[in-house]
Amino acid sequence: MAGKNHPGNPKVRILIGIVLLLGASSSGYAAWQRFGPQSGKVAYRTVDTRRTNITSSITATGTIVPEEVIDVGAQVNGLIASFGTDADGKMVDYRSNVTAETVLARIDDTLYAATVSAAEASLAQAKAQVTVNQANVATAQAKLDQGRKDWARAQKLGPSRSLSQADYDAAQSAFEQAVAGLDQAKASVSLSEASVAVADAALKSAKQNLIYCTIKSPVKGVIIDRRVEIGQTVVSSLSAPSLFLLAKDLTKMLVLVQTNEADIGHVHPGDTVKFTVDAFPGTPFSGEVRKVRLNATQTQNVVTYTSEILTDNRSMKLLPYLTANVTFVIDHKEQVLAVPNAALRWSPRGHGKPGRETAGGGDGERKAGGETERKPGGEGDHKPGADGERKPGHEKKAGMSTLWILGPEGIRPERVRVGITDGTLTEVEAEGVHEGDQVVVDEATPGTPGTTASNPFAPKLQGGRR
Repeated sequence: MAGKNHPGNPKVRILIGIVLLLGASSSGYAAWQRFGPQSGKVAYRTVDTRRTNITSSITATGTIVPEEVIDVGAQVNGLIASFGTDADGKMVDYRSNVTAETVLARIDDTLYAATVSAAEASLAQAKAQVTVNQANVATAQAKLDQGRKDWARAQKLGPSRSLSQADYDAAQSAFEQAVAGLDQAKASVSLSEASVAVADAALKSAKQNLIYCTIKSPVKGVIIDRRVEIGQTVVSSLSAPSLFLLAKDLTKMLVLVQTNEADIGHVHPGDTVKFTVDAFPGTPFSGEVRKVRLNATQTQNVVTYTSEILTDNRSMKLLPYLTANVTFVIDHKEQVLAVPNAALRWSPRGHGKPGRETAGGGDGERKAGGETERKPGGEGDHKPGADGERKPGHEKKAGMSTLWILGPEGIRPERVRVGITDGTLTEVEAEGVHEGDQVVVDEATPGTPGTTASNPFAPKLQGGRR
């Protein structure tokens, strides 16, 4: 037995090692419990108030388009036979500079030229018919004169032995027929003259259609889009087919921005706008709101209005239909006292909604180690008329909020008037808030869920669990 319990025995040495290890672990855990993180202690994350420039703005996206775009179409049917030449003597194509009356394209005019020839022949025929009818009027007039004379002699003689009744009646009938014949000849002249007018109109129409076979630029500008090719058939029906898209002036561009209905009240004609495009990420551009269109667009219950922004493009960097990242500048202030927005949303636990008004003097004092102790007059113990009190039945004043400032004696609330914001920082005004004050933006409490410290000496289980 003595040999088995001898310190030199391997089993004894193993048992002694296990006891020493357990003792060291127990001592280490006790030390960690004593000198390790304290649970229930409140630590605050703070940010210094500072003076800075703040710009309040609205962001949106828009599309850059030319200020004035002309869609050049065709009024006749036919085959595209050829294209014209631009100001540089090259065939009209994308980005071609053209002037007014520059030939853009020609449609095959064979059929229209034949129509013009037929109309010219019809007009000549109608004019010749007028001449014939005018001659017929002269003949009818001569017959009328002869009939009038014969009828006058017959009336003097009357029915007698010298003039039979039949001859008397024949003279009267011949005179009346001559009168009617003259009227008919004159009507034929008028009809033939009307035919001349119809033929002339048909000729003008045919000539105009022949002119339409040559597509010309209505203004000076730049070709943005050419939508036809040589050999393509153009069919003009109820709407004229689009052949070319022409921008009158690319030195002035419009940015069409869809603005949400919640922000449209801040957009006014004459406002300054800044924007960027992905094509030139390091180049800022600026413009001016020209108008806000009244026709709203509703997409998935979201109502937007189109704002027109006029911008100078004399540098010719902006291309049509680029996407612009637009910023509407609502307000701008220089060197104002500002705090992070998180500071306006934060309040100590038990104070309800962030920024809720509390009695002057704060919620309590901060004890050594970061703990806070409740004092009478805190939440739920307000006296009527206390400074910063939120009276029953009254809402918080518009533009007012609460900041919690960390000082030597703990945190204290300060009522501040809120100004403009850029989405990250907000302007504040208050007598009790100065540059360099530490405002609380968050707190961290070791020992609570999510921040619980672990025992470094505890053995690890499989899968990383302890």
